[in-house]
Amino acid sequence: MASRRKFLSQLGVTVATPSVLLSQEKERRFDRSRWELLFNSDETKPIPFKPNPKEWSNDTITVAWIGHATLLINFFGTTILTDPVFSEKVGIKFLGLFKIGPRRLFYPALSIEELPPIDIIVLSHAHFDHLDIPSLKQFDENIPTIMAKNTADVISNLDRTKVKELDWNEKFSVMGIEFEALQVKHFGWRYPWESDRSKGNMNGRSYNAYLISKNGKHILFGGDTAYQNNFTELAERNIEIELAIMPVGAYNPWIKVHASPEQALAMTKEMKAKAILPIHWSTFRLSDEPTNEPIERLKNALENSSIKLALNSIGQTWRLNSAI
Repeated sequence: MASRRKFLSQLGVTVATPSVLLSQEKERRFDRSRWELLFNSDETKPIPFKPNPKEWSNDTITVAWIGHATLLINFFGTTILTDPVFSEKVGIKFLGLFKIGPRRLFYPALSIEELPPIDIIVLSHAHFDHLDIPSLKQFDENIPTIMAKNTADVISNLDRTKVKELDWNEKFSVMGIEFEALQVKHFGWRYPWESDRSKGNMNGRSYNAYLISKNGKHILFGGDTAYQNNFTELAERNIEIELAIMPVGAYNPWIKVHASPEQALAMTKEMKAKAILPIHWSTFRLSDEPTNEPIERLKNALENSSIKLALNSIGQTWRLNSAI
């Protein structure tokens, strides 16, 4: 076989080895997968669970998962909306005609019209699946909006009047809520040519998690992150975190910038949070793992753990001192 390969190579004919053929097939599958993510035609389905904010008490903390990284939070009477994305598709609008990007697998658990009045909007970073211009346009421009460092220019044409950028470890209080920006391991560019802190430029686009506090109670909104040990500092500060809202999907093959379910749980343990609310799965097909794999792996990882699972489906609701 070796001599035949040598003879054919002398004639200018390339003979692929089994390992090369396998590698090429993997690349073709990868290319098809990426194409399907950008131009998928998945039918968007309704979610079986629907929150009812009208029944929520202002005397506690209540959190509903609207989809992806969008959460509706009633924090002792102050209403917070994180990373509001309500569009059917997210991505780049090509020539102003059509959008290139993944379509929702499930509709938002609540439409914008069904939301209660929003007091504060929180944006973790500038990625299209977290910062959606068409969605933001539908909210009152006077709602205080908290953003990561060097990202406010993305919404500069929306004429929002109360925008506050927070750098890592900075704090900001509004309407009785304190927000502390925390460093995560991700990347910030909205377009590949933009300056980004993950590329080593500290003046580039940043990306945050947030510690949210009021009345001596704390929750953490993880935004988007790969595994990192920055959250151990919260435990060292003896901050008692009631709920860690953690991304658990899009890790295959993007494990360098997204946490696996086991890694999300490890970070939850390191900050000594009491419960984990898994996000960033089931809404958009952004990666190669099966849609329900993240929650199945997280449930397995939670066996024999003291950490509670806050919810396991879009549309479900968690309240302080409760878990599914």
